[in-house]
Formats: sequence, C-alpha cells, structure tokens
Amino acid sequence: MAEYITKNPTETELLAFNIAKALPYGKVIAMFGDLGAGKTAFTRGFAKGMGIECDVSSPTFALVNEYRGDGKTLYHFDMYRISGWDDLYSTGYFDYLDIGASLIIEWSENIEAVLPEDCIRVTIRKTDDFNERIIEVSGVEEIENPLV
Repeated sequence: MAEYITKNPTETELLAFNIAKALPYGKVIAMFGDLGAGKTAFTRGFAKGMGIECDVSSPTFALVNEYRGDGKTLYHFDMYRISGWDDLYSTGYFDYLDIGASLIIEWSENIEAVLPEDCIRVTIRKTDDFNERIIEVSGVEEIENPLV
C-alpha cells in the first residue's frame, strides 16, 4: 500500500491522473471515504489520466455516469444509496464488470463483499487542514513523483 498526502483538490486530481496513467485499461477502482473527502475530484483526475476530457460530476442521483474519450470508457458509480442486493442489481453493476471497461466506484464500502479481488483500493481521508487529504492506494505499485 502506498500513502500520499495532497494539499488541495488540484493535487488530488494530479495524483489520480498519474495513477490512471500507470494502470492498464479495464481496472476497477474502489474508493472509500467520507462525504466531501474528494472522491469526485479523484475521479476527475483519473478520467483525464485515461485521456478522457469531459465534465465529471458525482453520479449521486444517476447512480452511474459514463465518460468516453481516447477510445476508452470509464463508468463512474455512486453506491451511497445502495442498501441491498435489489438496489445493487438495479445499477447494472455486474453487467458492467463483464464488459472490460474501467470502473471507478464511490462508496465502495457499501458493496465491499462483491468487489473484484484484484480491484485497486483508494481510501481518502480528511485531515485537520481543510484542503489536505491522506490518500492510501493498494493494488498498484507506488508511483514515483506522483504530484509532478
């Protein structure tokens, strides 16, 4: 597991950009963190790192947003309101796992039992500094100079 400290949302996006660059296409990224931790900022940077230029927003009410670009697709899930199997099935989550695209999942703690074993786990924690975040990443090698 690697641990990074970002000082602001721009650094969080840059870290995610560099992580996306280091990963093969088609990975599942499971994000964990409190409300307002920076999961959507991380997703914005991750999409850019995949070569996808688009407006990234939290899929809180849509449950899943689709972003396309550079011949790739990123599905962005929000599992905040998922409270059981019926809710999870209604998102189409299992179908998305089978198509080979990249998935990034906010509120993964709500579906932890069905996350792929080889998923990349990203935990974002707030600190006493309003903008600073501690970001733990497991399932990928540590990135040298991730904020450059």
